[in-house]
Amino acid sequence: MSTEQTPDTSQPQGESIADRNVERLVAAAYRPETPSEDFARRLQAAAQARATTRKETTAMTDLSVSEHAGARSGAVRLVGWGVAAAVVAAAVVGLIVLNVKAPPRHDTGVAAPVPEKTAGAAGQPQTGEAKPKLVPLKLELPKPLFEGTPKNMKGWKLAPPRGNEPFLVPEGCKNVSLHKPVTSSDAEPTVGDLKQVTDGDKEAVEGSYIELGPGLQWVQIDLRQACNIYAIVMWHFHKEARVYRDVVVQVADDSDFITGVRTIFNNDADNSAGLGVGADMEYLDEYTGKLIDAKGVKARYVRCYSKGNTSNDQNHYTEVEIHGIPAR
Repeated sequence: MSTEQTPDTSQPQGESIADRNVERLVAAAYRPETPSEDFARRLQAAAQARATTRKETTAMTDLSVSEHAGARSGAVRLVGWGVAAAVVAAAVVGLIVLNVKAPPRHDTGVAAPVPEKTAGAAGQPQTGEAKPKLVPLKLELPKPLFEGTPKNMKGWKLAPPRGNEPFLVPEGCKNVSLHKPVTSSDAEPTVGDLKQVTDGDKEAVEGSYIELGPGLQWVQIDLRQACNIYAIVMWHFHKEARVYRDVVVQVADDSDFITGVRTIFNNDADNSAGLGVGADMEYLDEYTGKLIDAKGVKARYVRCYSKGNTSNDQNHYTEVEIHGIPAR
């Protein structure tokens, strides 16, 4: 690597010859003999030559130093501009990266869960839209009627009874399943008619419920149009204390349950129904019905499964209410 050198200004260039001439003449001037006029002229001329040489050498040195400093300053300026250009380029790249949009998320149709006491409001509009007014869900409950001695259920982990705390839903939510068509895995119920599942009669008396055969059975309700569903309330058979097994509730966009199938309740802990392992708790069927938070899911078809109960292998349905709002 080459090293730049600045001229040495401590001893001007060309000084040695002039100095030697002056020193020789001065030495001669102090000889005992008196100097001649010619000697004096030569001494003066040598002194003037020495002064001129020093001025020219000093000027050349100053110019060299100035040019060296200017070159170094120009290099610094070039480096500075290079750094500034690199910073600007990095900033532009950063802005481009920040403006790249993330891939769109696919909506599953199920709103995010919320605490139970306001769960019915889970299907609220997205940010920027007006939030709907929330009101308590109004249910017309049947008369409580328990007959017989409840089966000993000591050690069973059952969901606690539903309290009196209101379940909030958007204003305008209503029973959209009333008198809607019902189909079933058991086309010919042992007792009753399938239309009784949505006829509005929830009483625990003879003639108010249907009975399906043993094993895994289901009833399906067609809402006739897609709805945002906020609550599903089921009454199996609340004339006596029973627990219905493997209760699963699903919704779908088609009647064959192929498109848009979503499970909103499942207490089948061992997957004996083949619909997946459920995390919900079993419950005692009673007059208040089993209220399931549907979280505003959008669907047209609702299917309810069960697989016998703690009293026998049959499956019963007194009423199923689906509370929602027709989807826009």
